[in-house]
Amino acid sequence: MTGQNLGKSTMTKADIVEKVYEKIGFSKKESSELVELVFDTMKNVLEAGEKIKISGFGNFVVRQKKERIGRNPQTGSQITISARKVLTFRPSQVLKAILNGEDITGLSDDDDDDDDDRDEE
Repeated sequence: MTGQNLGKSTMTKADIVEKVYEKIGFSKKESSELVELVFDTMKNVLEAGEKIKISGFGNFVVRQKKERIGRNPQTGSQITISARKVLTFRPSQVLKAILNGEDITGLSDDDDDDDDDRDEE
């Protein structure tokens, strides 16, 4: 079941703008600018190699992956997979509990793991 989209649709940036417009009461233009500002800020922080922690939601971390040897699944031949940066998201305990329909009473959101800074192979 891993990797399946359990919902029937995908929320887009335009949908988020619409929700901000409905909930806050800003104009659509102001709502759009606000959403763009949030995403631009997040991109800039991640580009600088910093971690983003959103309480009750989760952590976004950029990790450096080392160069490694892989296999072409069609031919079986070895190939070199280049070093690169990857973005990972680790949901908070609170978000995990909400997604699983569990009681969030008494859950702490201080689930910082020190292993977020390790290199992946």
